[in-house]
Amino acid sequence: MDRPRTVSGEEWRAALAALTAREKEHTRAADALAAERRRLPAVRVDKDYVFEGPAGPLGLPDLFGGRRQLIVYSFMWHGAGEYCSGCSMFVDNLGHLAHLRARDTSMVLASRGPLAEILPFRERMGWTIPWVSSLGNDFNDDMDAGDGFALNVFLRDGDEVYRTYFTTARGVERLGSVWTLLDLTPFGRRETWEDSPEGRPRTEPYGWWRLHDEYGEGGGPEI
Repeated sequence: MDRPRTVSGEEWRAALAALTAREKEHTRAADALAAERRRLPAVRVDKDYVFEGPAGPLGLPDLFGGRRQLIVYSFMWHGAGEYCSGCSMFVDNLGHLAHLRARDTSMVLASRGPLAEILPFRERMGWTIPWVSSLGNDFNDDMDAGDGFALNVFLRDGDEVYRTYFTTARGVERLGSVWTLLDLTPFGRRETWEDSPEGRPRTEPYGWWRLHDEYGEGGGPEI
């Protein structure tokens, strides 16, 4: 088996320090990108999409669950038995939704397939994330998912909904934690250290973190 070359402890620490410096540069560059993302303009969503949920039809505003921000992951769907392993791996790596909800953010899966096929697969995988069917509407096409996968972020202001961010392909690979998902939203992590526009909600860092069953009302309604 090939393996890294063996060096002294002093040489290893020097090499690690050099790499750590580059990693910190990468972190600061990612913070700067997130700051730019929070300053992206938004486009108003005027079309009335009708999704099918377990309790009946839902509009896009309903998917927010009363919160101001919404992340929708368009899960690729090609029929029962042809499950997308990449989309499934992404969902497997999502954090507990209570943490997102504590930052006024909902997350939903949407697939262009019948709910009667989707829900048994969700149960098989042991997932609890809300999942709706976009079969019969133009959501996938309008939000640049088509027959593939994509992630879109929306902001709600009263009854009006705005699209604020989109990514797909390898842009989805780096996601999957509460922090990286919040970094995609216009409010961000809502922590005081972030470079955000004036007027955005903020609290001290770390202070809002809880065990996922300790947020109380932060859990909010399911769709």
